[in-house]
Amino acid sequence: MNAVSVRMMAGIGAMVCVSSLWAAPPQGALRVQINSDIRSTEPGVNRDDNSDMVVLHIVEGLVGLREDTSVGPMLAEKVDMADDGKTYTFTLRDNVKFSNGAPLLADDVVWTWKRYLSPELGWRCLPEFDGRGAAKVLDVKATGDRSVVFTLERPSALFLFNMTRADCGASGILHRSSLGDDGKWKTPVGTGPFKLEDWKRGQEIDLVANAEYVSLPGKRDGMVGGKTAGVERLRFMVIPDAAAAKTALYSGAVDVFSSGNSTDLTELKGRRDVGYEASPSMSVVGMLFQTTDPLLKDVRMRRALAMALDYDGIASGVTEGAAEANNSIVPATSPYYTAAQKKGYTRDLAQVKKLLSDVGYRGQPIKMIANKRYEVTFNSAVLIQAMAAEAGINLQLEVLDWPTQLDRYSKGQFQTMVFSYSSRLDPSLSFEMISGAKATQPRKVWDNPAMLAKLAESMTVSDKAKRQALFDELHAAMIQDVPMLVLFNGTDVAGLRKNVKGYQTWPADKPRFWNVGIN
Repeated sequence: MNAVSVRMMAGIGAMVCVSSLWAAPPQGALRVQINSDIRSTEPGVNRDDNSDMVVLHIVEGLVGLREDTSVGPMLAEKVDMADDGKTYTFTLRDNVKFSNGAPLLADDVVWTWKRYLSPELGWRCLPEFDGRGAAKVLDVKATGDRSVVFTLERPSALFLFNMTRADCGASGILHRSSLGDDGKWKTPVGTGPFKLEDWKRGQEIDLVANAEYVSLPGKRDGMVGGKTAGVERLRFMVIPDAAAAKTALYSGAVDVFSSGNSTDLTELKGRRDVGYEASPSMSVVGMLFQTTDPLLKDVRMRRALAMALDYDGIASGVTEGAAEANNSIVPATSPYYTAAQKKGYTRDLAQVKKLLSDVGYRGQPIKMIANKRYEVTFNSAVLIQAMAAEAGINLQLEVLDWPTQLDRYSKGQFQTMVFSYSSRLDPSLSFEMISGAKATQPRKVWDNPAMLAKLAESMTVSDKAKRQALFDELHAAMIQDVPMLVLFNGTDVAGLRKNVKGYQTWPADKPRFWNVGIN
């Protein structure tokens, strides 16, 4: 039996289980495949990517991300910043209600935020607001039923943006009844278009339309704008295996295959019984270098590797034409991606040969780690290995399981590895995820004190032109230092039954199921 047959049999076997569990969908339900169960329903606490996605249908924050990844009002109708950049006044929208029918008041905002800022909670984004990161919140107080004032220790260009982050649960405002009488978490009572009805662990999560929902006017706009629960029930179904998930889509056991990527596009495009949505995302696929390695600490060796690769060929080949090459850590869909960010590396085998001679490289093996859980990273590694060999560089591919690779990444225990980063929606955060002191953060690949100072400045300056200049300077320095090779940005892909209407992918790479219906 060949590999294709084995995958087909695995998918069919898993489909038997899927069909037996969900053969009779409830009336008016949109059934969405997710690749793992959620960890909790508490915004930004004990979370992962799927947990964030589900919770963002239930809760909303004071502000949210627009379609172009800029920040816009959500529960606040307006935000006023003082001239010194240290005081923000949020005026709440009128007549907004929680899913239990209670009105949204400024006191609810204060209660929610004081809870988030309590170290005992373990909120994912506490470091971004307690002074360890971009901002330090000194005080949150209500100045009326519809007015809340945040006071910061210092100006922060990322204060509002960090409020919108999915891993922060969008800083969703909660009603006190989200907690039990003992003060422990019970269930999310938010202002979103859906509310939680049931969670069968390891199987499915059921959300139902929130009859109390009060939408913003206008069209859907990222995580803000007009929102409507287009179905009575939103059912997230846990199907980890990608082959089984696609089989479930083709058979009609699910309506949406939400965890697709560019490698699924050709198959989806070739079928008449389903449709698909695809768009560039802000995730990043790249090759990391351990710059303290005896061989790779010489920047000339890293430059030789950089000039050995055909980036257009890698991006096109791995993503089946869905993505274009990008050597900048700033995603190509970012408002800060300019002509300066487009400057990168060009394949030049003659220059590679000279650099290798200057370094004294004689074919010493260089280990390159990859995994098969994420197909785009493994396929990238295979192409990199072949291109490097053509240039006279001996890359030896070491395939690890994903948890082991992640552990090696976290500890900085590698020479090179092909790795993917999830979407960072502001360039400061894109540079921050790879930059830092290796002595205290071994996972960081770029340890350049001068550029770390520039990065810190980008987190405090609000003027867009000044931030752009800083990001352009950071990119130019990164191209010179070669701590990693950014290859391309990811692609957000979803497979859809033909009767699904209104679903859209977007650069932030977070599925949204409001304004989505089924015929």
